[in-house]
Amino acid sequence: MQSDVGESGPSRSIYVTEDVRSYVLQRKRDFRVSTSCSGPILLPTSVKPPKVTDLRIPVGDYTIYISKYQARYIEAIHRRMIPIFYEDF
Repeated sequence: MQSDVGESGPSRSIYVTEDVRSYVLQRKRDFRVSTSCSGPILLPTSVKPPKVTDLRIPVGDYTIYISKYQARYIEAIHRRMIPIFYEDF
């Protein structure tokens, strides 16, 4: 992973929980983990488009993009990142 100052950070993987994998696969679309006032949030890319600097995690035929700013602090993408109002989306 790259830092803002151009120095390489430690390379590590980010785990996607099974419930989030199911959520992505059922909705048949790409998602992005981005910054919100309440912490990281998982939104469809139709709502929050990916940026060229995002990290990419494949989930089946789909991709979860992660903001480079959030990626520093995330160890797992989990159900609590899914907004309640998107449960049926």
